[in-house]
Amino acid sequence: MLAIIGGSGLTTLSNLDVSRREVVRTPYGEPSGALVFGEICGQPAVFLPRHGYGHTIPPHMVNYRANLWALHHHQVRGIISVASVGGIRADLQPGDLVLPHQIIDYTWGRKSTFFDGVATPVTHVDFTEPYDARLRAGIEQASRDLGVPLKVGAVYAATQGPRLETAAEVDRLERDGADVVGMTGMPEAVLARELEIPYAALNVIANHAAGRASSANGIHFESLEPVLRDAMSRVRAIIERLIGCQAC
Repeated sequence: MLAIIGGSGLTTLSNLDVSRREVVRTPYGEPSGALVFGEICGQPAVFLPRHGYGHTIPPHMVNYRANLWALHHHQVRGIISVASVGGIRADLQPGDLVLPHQIIDYTWGRKSTFFDGVATPVTHVDFTEPYDARLRAGIEQASRDLGVPLKVGAVYAATQGPRLETAAEVDRLERDGADVVGMTGMPEAVLARELEIPYAALNVIANHAAGRASSANGIHFESLEPVLRDAMSRVRAIIERLIGCQAC
């Protein structure tokens, strides 16, 4: 069973044929919401909205450990993380879908490991390649099958939020090698690695990052909703194709 974690613009998964909802209690507190179980193309799937069903949980307050533990408890065999981001790289335009391959973590103060108990041995996990190669290949193939354009390869900068970045901060991120910027990629990805759950991200460019192109003098929030609405329809199609092909 694959899991989909939805971010801004994807608080529900309309192509999920829902069978039940379950509130999961975890050792780390409450997840962002009830897990929604069902089928897509006749295959089992589970959905969790990262920011809650009313989009009320800001990025720095998401209980990432509870979310990942709840999915692990139900023995999901992979996680597709959907998130909206700002585009830094010049060729990335609002509405583009991006398949990142690397992360730079700028977050702070978040509970970012399961290995922090008093009696827990120091444990290091390899994080050289933060995203699962097989899941990334599946997403790429699904987009190709559908003829949906997908930018393959990008470095995701995870910032603290909930405020957006200054133009100077985006300049710094670009110098560091980042192509897109978001607020939820970490510690979600590393927690999945600690639990040995294959994990891949599918990003939607919601806007140019601060100081870039149409955002040169500020972010135009009124333009985000139609961009995300159109892009998320393509995201749902890719997820449907991917999960359907998993049964092949």
